[in-house]
Amino acid sequence: MLQGKKIIVGISASIAAYKAILLVRLLKKNGAEVRVVMTQSAKDFVSPLVLSTFSNHPVWIDFHENHVWNNHVELGLWADAFVIAPATCNTLSKMANGLCDNIVIATYLSARCPIFIAPAMDEDMFKHPSTQQNLSKLQSFGNHILSVNTGFLASGLHGEGRMAEPEEILLDLVDKIGRGGKWQGKNVLISAGPTQEAIDPVRYISNHSSGKMGISIAEAFYLQGANVTVIAGPMALKPTFSGIHWIPVVSAKEMEEACLREFPESDWTIMAAAVADYRPAQVSSEKIKKKENTLEIGLEKTTDILATLGTQKRSHQKLIGFALETENEEVHALDKLNRKNLDAIVLNSLKDPGAGFGLDTNQVQVFQKSGERHAFSLKSKDVIAQELVDLFHSWK
Repeated sequence: MLQGKKIIVGISASIAAYKAILLVRLLKKNGAEVRVVMTQSAKDFVSPLVLSTFSNHPVWIDFHENHVWNNHVELGLWADAFVIAPATCNTLSKMANGLCDNIVIATYLSARCPIFIAPAMDEDMFKHPSTQQNLSKLQSFGNHILSVNTGFLASGLHGEGRMAEPEEILLDLVDKIGRGGKWQGKNVLISAGPTQEAIDPVRYISNHSSGKMGISIAEAFYLQGANVTVIAGPMALKPTFSGIHWIPVVSAKEMEEACLREFPESDWTIMAAAVADYRPAQVSSEKIKKKENTLEIGLEKTTDILATLGTQKRSHQKLIGFALETENEEVHALDKLNRKNLDAIVLNSLKDPGAGFGLDTNQVQVFQKSGERHAFSLKSKDVIAQELVDLFHSWK
């Protein structure tokens, strides 16, 4: 996700410095080239040898070592991003006021790249007006301030001030500097997950959709620069990136209303949700009691959202449907493709091992309106999503 990106990690003297080891390892694992600078006092909390081992480069602590000048100006200009993690109260104050007495601050003042600051301190220090003023000042300079977490602190107290976890910092970096540009400027609308159709206040009709495929597609588009909106039925999963616009809905009617509202602004629409075909004709206002041996519930058709969007589609818009079938898969998929005025349909079958609801893998075929066909073998849904997005890009 950060392939080829050049990142500096700056470490100041905090008990949270041990997390910098994990951060460096994560950055390297995700393809980044990493250099580490740290204050003299930070050596008391984390080993330069360990950091050097994981970064594959010497760690800079002083302005000159072994009669060699560590050129912080050159380093600051080299980087695509500079992450200061942990950033102590003292370091924040120096950064905000330009007090340059160590190599971390000198490199910060020389850097022209985006700066990411991960504060770490006790709650009272974090909430003190002077610290908040420094954070506001640093943010006004254009720096990215990462949110602190709440939990047990080194003081033994419980509260705000814990440094963001390495995984959180990684995601923030990917979001800010790791996105590609293939889909930049394009608005992509995606539906995902199941719908729930109420029977009474405590029961509903639904299906086994987890929403995994829809979210994977949303993230694949987002990582390539698209403006992504997800209309999501009830599910436990959420997108990794906060920049993805998330619209939660429950019923097929709510999904219909949201899709009709968002569709006119979309360039590409991917309908991956498993929307209920039927809903109870009448919804009981009270819980239905168990009285008789049988219970009959009358059902009525829901609106075919995909077909409705197909009638509204304009020339510049692309509309992609999904079809999950159990028999005559290709026949049913091609029928939906033509009947609903789609540009393509993605077919997967419950008969394929490793494909279907709730799994981390999938196997799909794509049928285009033009008659072209594309088969994707069994892979993780994340990989399938990336391959689909790449395929769609070739149609632009």
